Amino acid sequence: MAIFAAAKALGDALASEVMRFATSHTSELLSLFSDLECTMKIIKSELQVMQAFLDEINTHDHNNRTLEVWLVEVRNLAYHIQDIMDEFTYLSNNKENGGIGFYVKRLFKKNPLLPYKQIASQLQAAEKSLKNLSEMQNRWVSNTIGLVKNPHYSIKCSQHAAISTHFIDEDELVGVEENRALLTNWLNSEELNLSVISVWGMGGLGKTALVTNILEREKNKYDCHAWVSISQTYTVDHILRNMISEICESDKRISIKTTTMDIRKLKETLRKILKEKRYLIVLDDTWDPMVFRDISDALINNHKGSRVVITSRIAEVAFLAPESHRLKLRPLKDDESWELFCRNAFQHERNHESHPHLEKWAREIVFKCKGLPLALVSIGSMLALHETSEVEWKRVHDQLSWELENNPKFDNMRNILNLSFSYLPRNLKNCFLYCCMFPEDHLLARKKIIRLWIAEGFIEERGASTLEEVAEGYLIQLIRRSMLQLVKTNYFGRVKRCRMHDALRELGLSLCVKENFGLTHKYNKFVKIHTSVRRLFVCNDHITHNSEVSQLRTFLSFDSRLSSSMLCSIILNSRYLTILDLEGSPIEILPDTIGDLFNLRYLGLRRTKVKFLAKSIEKLSNLQTLDVIFSEIQKIPDGIAKLTKLRHIFAELQLDETNLSFRSTSGIGLSKGITNLKDLQTLQALEASSEVVKEIGNLTQLRSFRILNVKESYSADLCTSLSKMPILSYLDIKASSENEFIQLEHLNPPPSQLQKLFLTGRLKENTFASPLFQKSGKNLQNLYLSWSRLQNDPLPSLSHLSNLMYMYINRAYEGQQLVFRDGWFPKLKYLCLTQLPSLVKLGVEKGAMISVEIIYLYHMKQLVEVPKGIEHLTSLKFLGCEGLSPDFGGFVNGHNDVWHFTCYVEP
Repeated sequence: MAIFAAAKALGDALASEVMRFATSHTSELLSLFSDLECTMKIIKSELQVMQAFLDEINTHDHNNRTLEVWLVEVRNLAYHIQDIMDEFTYLSNNKENGGIGFYVKRLFKKNPLLPYKQIASQLQAAEKSLKNLSEMQNRWVSNTIGLVKNPHYSIKCSQHAAISTHFIDEDELVGVEENRALLTNWLNSEELNLSVISVWGMGGLGKTALVTNILEREKNKYDCHAWVSISQTYTVDHILRNMISEICESDKRISIKTTTMDIRKLKETLRKILKEKRYLIVLDDTWDPMVFRDISDALINNHKGSRVVITSRIAEVAFLAPESHRLKLRPLKDDESWELFCRNAFQHERNHESHPHLEKWAREIVFKCKGLPLALVSIGSMLALHETSEVEWKRVHDQLSWELENNPKFDNMRNILNLSFSYLPRNLKNCFLYCCMFPEDHLLARKKIIRLWIAEGFIEERGASTLEEVAEGYLIQLIRRSMLQLVKTNYFGRVKRCRMHDALRELGLSLCVKENFGLTHKYNKFVKIHTSVRRLFVCNDHITHNSEVSQLRTFLSFDSRLSSSMLCSIILNSRYLTILDLEGSPIEILPDTIGDLFNLRYLGLRRTKVKFLAKSIEKLSNLQTLDVIFSEIQKIPDGIAKLTKLRHIFAELQLDETNLSFRSTSGIGLSKGITNLKDLQTLQALEASSEVVKEIGNLTQLRSFRILNVKESYSADLCTSLSKMPILSYLDIKASSENEFIQLEHLNPPPSQLQKLFLTGRLKENTFASPLFQKSGKNLQNLYLSWSRLQNDPLPSLSHLSNLMYMYINRAYEGQQLVFRDGWFPKLKYLCLTQLPSLVKLGVEKGAMISVEIIYLYHMKQLVEVPKGIEHLTSLKFLGCEGLSPDFGGFVNGHNDVWHFTCYVEP
């Protein structure tokens, strides 16, 4: 990871404007920078080859002390090179001194180029160190590896662990009954075609143990069977030979020697063996979908009801099976976790409740395992060898993180989990380690983690995709590889929240320390910032600091007790800081020296008490994200317009925390120079003015836009500007008052990719006949109408929005009746009707809203009964009601027992 960062820093420097500038000036300057460029290219090339070598041998798969020591030296040198390049960039971009031009102007004064000469000297020394490390690799490291193409250490350990599961007694399994019944059903179905079944999930969930148990139960129903463990370094001929050997073992009548066979002959032989047989084959711990594709032509479909079962940690592998035959294993439930832990911790005792003094610590240990069978069994088995005293169990609990990382008894667990990390592509490893550093059980928000990854430089450009789109692909890959757990999706199926399992997080944290990737907080402990730390995540902790934190690149605070003096010290002594996120911190002042952080790409002050941004912010020329939403900042300095690399601005002031008033928030005013921000993708929220609504049309890259305080007189200019934003997907317009109209009939052409539309303010009755709804309506998935005060039923005019999934109607209709007709809103999943004071009747025809799952009805005193025809909504799961007529509650009580959905009524 360090090598990649250093190589990237060198590449950025070589491509920088300062290198081009220098080569066109004086001979001394030309000579100096020519030498610099040459040295940079050599170092970059050497680092890239070194990175390729490390990718090939997959360093974390080796139990090789020589390699580890060498890697520490390589890593330290790579970080040192990155530091040198950051210093080079700092000097070149130093606005106070005029950058490199400053040195040109002072060329005839004493030592004007001394800082660059010092950098050249440091790079030459780094080049020599790099050559020494390369020679050291050839002398020592390569000789000790000699196993690049052999099964790796962790893979061997994992395979040994898989073998041990074949000897687990059936009564040792916990919480498998439902999954076992489902798999048995699929194996014994009447389907005669060859069927593929997949069992998948993160490492340690018990996939192999479950399938082994079922194989033992069901194998006699097949003519032959085979169990083949697939390593990450598989070869097709090895798999085929193992498969034939296993089949011969299961059917003694078959005896074939495969030693001299090539792949074609192996496949022919296997097809002959299986031609007239009903067979069951298990491909265990499969990492690549190509495994099955490489051997599938040898698995003959003889219409005898044969089955192939694949276990994997990877979604793409699981998808080799049809959706109806995919089983994703989940962590055990709380009671199952407790049962499995106790069976292992008290192996020689029938009564698990005979040690009440241990229950508190046992429960807390079980909670930390988060339902992962591998962790429950490993920790329980270790505790079985300890004294049953409260002091001893408390000690284990308090030192559990250390034990998991260092205790040889957990080697098996570490190796199984480590395989998942080892198999990650290099571009995902940094992203995974970064997620590890967030607090335990922290919910990772898709949008924020993506912006942070981009600011860190983890995301590489790919074709025409934006960096945000590439980063979202990385996040999805981590989820599909079972490295992150999906917690919540939005109504459009995109990831909204995810988290990391504690066992994987502990693995990742140990790697973060080992790689010097970063340090994270420890609850209730003082965190000392070491001089070499590059990333620091702190939560709810007192912090002691060391003023020498010159290598710090990232600082994230999670509600920590961060003092103003500590913040000043970090900013003063960490001038290469890339990310500064202080969300939720109690700080009130952001020091003027913030402008000295020339390398800052992400500044997060969300929900802090900061009231002003210093004018010096205009010097943050590399800033990509500015997030000051719900802080106390009311104005952004005009100099923001100079920050042409800005991609995301979040700036909104909370006026009413209840959100009940019409104007509960206010946006920010921006200067005329806003048109300079050509890369801006997100602008939330802009305070409208007659000038601003004309200029925003130049922000053609906007994808997400929220504008507040819009007057009717601005409508024409606003529509003209919005029509110039072809890739806008999120639009939120809020009028200046509850009596002000939002007029959108002149928005033509409307944004063709618009998916989310929020309108707060009065609407004309013909609004839904405008091009915005008629042309862009087919793409709309989310519609929010508030304070519209329409007299006519809006549903007939909206009924053509066939892709709508989310609809929120608040104070938008003043009529007495709403009826959802047959065929309307076929994809709608969420409906909220609130503050419709005149509504008396709500009806649903059969065939309407056939996909709706959640309905909320709020504050409609005239509504006395549940919507007529609600029984037609067969997909409905929940009906929530609040602030309705008292008669409504009585009606619900009389029908709740016969409805297929849950209904909750709050008076």
